Amino acid sequence: MSGQRPRHSVMRRAEELKGKMASSLNKVMIIGNLGRDPEMRYTPSGVPTTSFSVATSRRWNTPEGEQREETEWFNVVTWRKLAEMCSQYLQKGRKVYVEGRLRTRAWDGQDGQKHYRTELIALEVQFLDSRPGAPKGDEESPAEEGDLGADEIPF
Repeated sequence: MSGQRPRHSVMRRAEELKGKMASSLNKVMIIGNLGRDPEMRYTPSGVPTTSFSVATSRRWNTPEGEQREETEWFNVVTWRKLAEMCSQYLQKGRKVYVEGRLRTRAWDGQDGQKHYRTELIALEVQFLDSRPGAPKGDEESPAEEGDLGADEIPF
């Protein structure tokens, strides 16, 4: 729930980096609707984490004039204070802006097969629609989730 940044801040940052060697960039920004109610859990050390899904849609017309729509689903994970706020104020159907980075987790299932899940690790979430009692988009910025050990991931 950090303060609102100007939309052109990404372009300004790109200009600042021009001429400097940036090794890589992992940044994702989406606007969409929650597909399910948030689920809050705690790591063994007591760190709150909330996960939820967000759907984004893209519409276009084919050359034949037919309208098409495509929906992409994102698995979003929040940590600490941001996790608590998302758990408290978000619910299925709410429109949100989410900014963060992608992370892919891998684990071996009980069936012995390797499983993968790509998640958007949110550093900022803004509630875009109004709901009585919901905070405005000008809350304090959440702390980053930091590097947690494998034994601290609650799922």
